[in-house]
Amino acid sequence: MQLLAFVLIYPFLWVISILPHRLFYGFSDIAFFFVFHVFGYRRKVVQNNLNLVFPNKPKQEINAIEKEFYKHLCDTFLEMIKTMNLSKKAVAKKYDVINPEVLLEIEKERSIIILCAHYANWEWNVSINNYVKSKGYAVYQKVNNKHFDNFIRKTRARWNTTLITQAQTAKTIIQNFRNDIRATYGMVSDQSPQAHRAHYWTDFMGITVPIFNGGEALARKTGLATVFLKVSKVKRGHYKAELIPISINSKETKEHEITNKFLRLTEQQINENPAYYLWTHKRWKHRGKIPAAFAEVN
Repeated sequence: MQLLAFVLIYPFLWVISILPHRLFYGFSDIAFFFVFHVFGYRRKVVQNNLNLVFPNKPKQEINAIEKEFYKHLCDTFLEMIKTMNLSKKAVAKKYDVINPEVLLEIEKERSIIILCAHYANWEWNVSINNYVKSKGYAVYQKVNNKHFDNFIRKTRARWNTTLITQAQTAKTIIQNFRNDIRATYGMVSDQSPQAHRAHYWTDFMGITVPIFNGGEALARKTGLATVFLKVSKVKRGHYKAELIPISINSKETKEHEITNKFLRLTEQQINENPAYYLWTHKRWKHRGKIPAAFAEVN
């Protein structure tokens, strides 16, 4: 059944991926009409999130951000499909890394964890590995259909990237560290962990929520460097990426220092242009649930 789904769907996705620019984004415009106007995909979640984190913005501005977000969301998912036929040269034209020398300098001494958020085009973030000399990894959510999963893995391998699941991350980093294998790891770190498993609660966009700090924990344990990946949307289908060092030897940082810097940089990125953040996620669903024990300590 999985193979049949792959055989039926793959040709359709391939055709979309090779469409010329105008037709490709015209298809995205059609998708926006249905996603936003017809089906109203998660509009209540998006509206609640925007009103929650921007309580002082007028309704007209919130509505404008919401509409622009959905246009961008459709572009993003279509651009994920575009990855099927993007070479290293082609993605470099669409995703401009303005200071790759930051990674090249750091990797001479140690491995690197690149922390990023669900902002702009996080799918093309893995193309950062085209600029490094060390082995590149990216943490991803495994696809249930094994045929699509294998295809995605092979596609990313063209960009010097080995995909690993969250469950494989700690083992991979520690094993490479012990074997003195230099590597660069990409992590999307603004997810909402389960409240009862969270080790850290703090403010994100002005609201106290559980925070994922696995990247920091691994970096401090192994002494890896941490770098924030700031991505800006230049125009439709084109992005600019800037690498901002957070720590060089993470063993020398204080607890939560890396995570807090990541959160502040993420907030700055969101505030610069809110429409390009992933508002369909229930990022603040655990607000108000901070455990009493943690509240007392902090």
